[in-house]
Amino acid sequence: MKVMVVGSGGREYSIGLALKRDPNVTELFFAPGNGATPQLGQNVTFKDYEELADFAKKNSIELTVVGPETALVEGIVDIFKAKGLVIFGASKAAARLEGSKIFMKNFLSRYNIPTAKFIETSDAKKANAFIETLDLPIVVKADGLCAGKGVIIAQSKEEAKEAVADMLSGKSFGEAGLGVVVEEFLDGYELSLFVVCDGTDYKILPAAQDHKRLKDNDIGPNTGGMGAYAPTPLIDEELYKKVEERVVKPTLAGMQKENAPFEGVLFIGLMIVKNEPIVLEYNVRFGDPECEILMPLLKTPASELFYKAATGNLKNLKIEFFDKYAIAVVMASENYPYGNSKPAEIIIDKNVNEDLENTHISYAGVSLEDGKLYATGGRVLLCVGVGESIKEARDRAYLLCGQVHFAGKQFRSDIAYQALKHDK
Repeated sequence: MKVMVVGSGGREYSIGLALKRDPNVTELFFAPGNGATPQLGQNVTFKDYEELADFAKKNSIELTVVGPETALVEGIVDIFKAKGLVIFGASKAAARLEGSKIFMKNFLSRYNIPTAKFIETSDAKKANAFIETLDLPIVVKADGLCAGKGVIIAQSKEEAKEAVADMLSGKSFGEAGLGVVVEEFLDGYELSLFVVCDGTDYKILPAAQDHKRLKDNDIGPNTGGMGAYAPTPLIDEELYKKVEERVVKPTLAGMQKENAPFEGVLFIGLMIVKNEPIVLEYNVRFGDPECEILMPLLKTPASELFYKAATGNLKNLKIEFFDKYAIAVVMASENYPYGNSKPAEIIIDKNVNEDLENTHISYAGVSLEDGKLYATGGRVLLCVGVGESIKEARDRAYLLCGQVHFAGKQFRSDIAYQALKHDK
C-alpha cells in the first residue's frame, strides 16, 4: 500500500514511523514533511490541496493521513474525496469543532454535553459583563485556530477584560480572535482522550496527559505541549464509561444531526472535576505531543486502523495496543514560545546503552542542510521512551534527552509527575 502523510511536525513524523514499521505499507510520502522525514519516505512539495490530490491520484496513493488541523479546516478531505481518493481526517464541516470555539461551545450546549459556563461574543461590553459574574481565575479563548496558544487564564478581572480587548482588536491573534469565548475556570486535572471515528462507529484510544506549560511544576506560558505520557492512571474504567456515554456518543450523534458525520480523530480535551468529565475543547486531529506516544503503543497496523476508519469499516476492526507505557519529552529551541531562534546543528551521541533500544526521536522543527540536521525553531524534536511502567518509560526518555545536543535546547524535567505519584 502506498500512503501519504500530510503535515510537517513531530506528530506526522511519529505517524510516519508507525507506517514505516507496518508490513502493509510499501511506499511512504510526506507532504511537505520536514528535514528528517526523508529518513522514512519521500517529501512532496505542493502549491495547494488540489495539486496534492492530483499527485495522489497520479501516483496511485491508496491512503492519505492528515495530521494538522489547518489542512482539515481548509477542506483537504473534501477535495480528496471529490477525486475519489481515500483520506483519513475530518471534513471541512466536521472540522468546525476545532476551527471555531464558538461553534464548539454552542454544539456542546445544544447536545447537553458537560462543559464550563460560558459566553461567546464579539462584543466587549457583553464579555466584560459576564466576566463580572465569574470567580477567579477566568478563561478567555480566541474563536479561531491559534496552534494551541489562543487561551488566556486571567488571574484578575482586569486581566480578563484586557485579554478580550486585545483579541477583539486583532492585536493578539489576528482574525482568529475577532470572536471570543469567556468561560469559568474548572479546578481539576486535564486529560486527552482520542477517538478514531468512521462517521458511525468509533474506537477509543488509551487516555493521555499533556503538559502545556513551558517549565517544570506547570509554570510559565502555555505552549503547544512540552511532553506527554500514556496510558494514564488518572482514569479508570468507570471514568472511561462516563466519558463514552456523556461525551463520545452524544458528540457523534450530534454531528450526524448537523449533517457533518465525524470521520478521523476526535480529540476530546477533558477536565476531570471530582471524578466527573467536563469538556474543555474538541480538536479534530491527533494531539501533538500525544500522537508521539500513542503511535508506539499501537499494536494494530496503523494503515489498517486509518484505512478502515476512512472507508467506514471500523466495526470490522479489533484494535490492540501493547501493554506498555510511553513518554515523550519535547526539546524546544532557545526562544520558544516567545520568538524565533537561530538555526542550531543537532548532535546525537553514539553511546551504547541497552535502555536506548526502547527509545526513539520524533523530529519536528528541523531542516536538512549538507547532510546535517538543524533545529529551526519552535518545538524541535521529542525524545520518546517506552517501558513496562511509567517510571521505566520516563527514565528511558530522559536517558535519550541526555544524548541529544543543540545550542539553546530547553525541556521540562518533570514529564509524567502526576502519574508517578500513582506508579509505585
